[in-house]
Amino acid sequence: MSRIGKKPIPIPDKVKVEVSARSVKVTGPLGVLDAVIPLGVTIKIENNVIHIGAPAPNRQNKGFQGLMRAVLANMVNGVVKGFERTIEINGVGYKAEQKGDKLVLQLGYTHPCEVVLPKSVKAKIDKGTVVTLSGPDKQVVNQIAATLRAFKKPEPYKGKGVKYSNETIIRKVGKTGAK
Repeated sequence: MSRIGKKPIPIPDKVKVEVSARSVKVTGPLGVLDAVIPLGVTIKIENNVIHIGAPAPNRQNKGFQGLMRAVLANMVNGVVKGFERTIEINGVGYKAEQKGDKLVLQLGYTHPCEVVLPKSVKAKIDKGTVVTLSGPDKQVVNQIAATLRAFKKPEPYKGKGVKYSNETIIRKVGKTGAK
């Protein structure tokens, strides 16, 4: 049973939600987001509250009900407040810079690592080593952050690499050498 799927989603004053046959569109001050409604899920809007339902109470429909509720709640929150993810770059000579709509990272390779940012995602770089990604779509912001981290994951000895700001790197002790 999906307990999350049964929770209603309140709609703020600035947000407009439109439901068509197989899609839902959420419009707010930070942008417009849309999603496809899975089969077996119904969406009703009553008194500025969204209710998600599963007509047939089987396991698959209940799972899709919880998924759709979480996606819709993120969409409503995203068009009002937005989402943010912070990346830290650790290492000698490692840095990030923005060139137009590209984010260019120097990570010790012979070539720079480049990521083209979608129009909805904004990047802010502090001191060349802290990158803050922000945008209305949680999935896109987190995917860009994961792509940046995948270029050079932090290593456990010195912590060099790209990591999330809230991530803890478990350090290993290096070799002690001959005595």
